[in-house]
Amino acid sequence: MSQAISLSLKAVRKQFGNTEIIRGLDLEVVSGERVAIIGPNGAGKSTMFNLISGRFAPSSGEIHLNGQRIDGSKPFEINRLGLSRSFQITNIFPKLSVFENLRCAVLWSLGHRYSFWSFLGNLKDANALAHEWMERIHLQAKSEVLAMNLTYAEQRALEIGITMAGGANVVLLDEPTAGMSNSETERFIELIKDVTQGKTLLTVEHDMGVVFGLADKIAVLVYGEIIAYDTPDKIRANARVQEAYLGSMEEQGH
Repeated sequence: MSQAISLSLKAVRKQFGNTEIIRGLDLEVVSGERVAIIGPNGAGKSTMFNLISGRFAPSSGEIHLNGQRIDGSKPFEINRLGLSRSFQITNIFPKLSVFENLRCAVLWSLGHRYSFWSFLGNLKDANALAHEWMERIHLQAKSEVLAMNLTYAEQRALEIGITMAGGANVVLLDEPTAGMSNSETERFIELIKDVTQGKTLLTVEHDMGVVFGLADKIAVLVYGEIIAYDTPDKIRANARVQEAYLGSMEEQGH
């Protein structure tokens, strides 16, 4: 029995002028898997995420989400087909409360559309779901706190909540633990595991502890190509990966 594929990239290329950043990238992600994308700086990881999420259109190749071709689609169209993304730089509404941030995130998935005549406080389903997500990301005690007044780790947790609360089944997380202490990182890994349970996850991450603690599979991206895609144990033992990436990371003490 074949496994369902949530996301696939086929011969994807991206050029900026004469410079080719993504060079014939192929990847298939099985539904429900957690995949970490690793590789040296300049490998094309952020460009790959931008192509999948619709910020860039590929120069050639195809991208499919849940069986539907999405390359060249606008970011909001891709989001409505079931993909959500967080960014390296925390992306929240700083002058809204934690509760208001999460309520904004759930509106579209619950069928609420833009209307000047609707009073958000009357949307019981949206309010209930926002409270549910506050509990899941452990910020229920900060419900009325403005997002800009949260700690850095709390802001990252809120962003994860916003990313997940819209109901997407494919989630892209771009360096979710960047800037965190070791203890914050450990707690955040557990939070990500909890809120992405049953979802398809792609994450770009430089911290090898996070990668090997979170991922079911690892894709190694070097100079715009995936040179290996396998389970963490097999990636760790892969001589080509060690030479291209892991060895240099260990030498640098990462």
